[in-house]
Amino acid sequence: MNKKCLFTGGGSSGHVSVNLALIPIFIENGWDIYYIGSYSGIERRLISQNKDVQYFSIYTGKLRRYFSWQNFFDVFRVVAGVFQAFFIIKRLKPAVIFSKGGFVSFPVVIGGWLNGIPLVMHESDLSPGLANKLSMPFVTKILTTFEETKQYISSNKVQCVGPIIREFLRQGSADEGRAYCGFTKEKPILLIMGGSLGAESINLAVRANLDQLLDCFQIVHLCGRGQADASINVSGYCQFEYIDKELPDVLAMCDMVVSRAGSNAIFEFLTLRKPMVLIPLPSGSSRGDQIMNAQAFKKKGYCEVVPNSDLEIKNHLADVVISTYLKRDFYLRSMSLADTGNSARDIVSIISGASK
Repeated sequence: MNKKCLFTGGGSSGHVSVNLALIPIFIENGWDIYYIGSYSGIERRLISQNKDVQYFSIYTGKLRRYFSWQNFFDVFRVVAGVFQAFFIIKRLKPAVIFSKGGFVSFPVVIGGWLNGIPLVMHESDLSPGLANKLSMPFVTKILTTFEETKQYISSNKVQCVGPIIREFLRQGSADEGRAYCGFTKEKPILLIMGGSLGAESINLAVRANLDQLLDCFQIVHLCGRGQADASINVSGYCQFEYIDKELPDVLAMCDMVVSRAGSNAIFEFLTLRKPMVLIPLPSGSSRGDQIMNAQAFKKKGYCEVVPNSDLEIKNHLADVVISTYLKRDFYLRSMSLADTGNSARDIVSIISGASK
């Protein structure tokens, strides 16, 4: 039996975290794992840490919905990436390809389709991204996190499977998290994060509201690479550019979260039952997917939403965070009713079932 699985996806940690959740289960089940990503994207750094995965780099271009002269050059990079992916896949002969999306995935999908390999695609956000939209005609099966995503996909290949959660996140120790940050049990803990690259607007708002927030919380702030402020040295405030292996412990200890609204992250918070204040990326900085994700969660009673433009209002962020914490029992009750879908092992069975 052919037990080779090829993964792709990249451009942001959200396009890699699902793959990181699935790959260990495939390896445990005796599969050989390969990954096609870009030469310098975040996926290369994250995937290369796993010595059981063979990584291949291809050229790729950003898929834009707006006019840019760069689009002209990127067309040639995408075409080059398709040729590279085609010959890599032809040599490897995987039984199945799993695509998580992001602009690096499209050349791999086309290369897999040209080789006649079954393709399974996953869409985390409520509305499909451009790379996944372009890939849909060429894939065998489309998996979604949100049930509502089906309204955007005219195909009988779609199946809602719910979120794919990294299992290690469930194994954190609150005591170890407090020890790592130097916190106590005497005061609730607020986790603030702005995505894998950080978020300058959130960082500025947090620091402007810091005194008011520290009256109520101990704060651990994941501010992004190069965005820590060394001039701030106050009790109860702990900042990191990025956290990796300690993240489960930090999540276990925190009482609520302030975050962007990337699908993978907010479903992880939902699974771990962490009330949220979500600050979605504004439509000018994205296709508006995070706004839709956040509004869907607010409608279900899982979070409050602060538009990015409101961060400049004096004390507004602190007021919303404190109000949300005071109503935390409401959010926890709503979260307790949530169906977080299939487990990662169930998803592995779906993907492997599509193999040749």
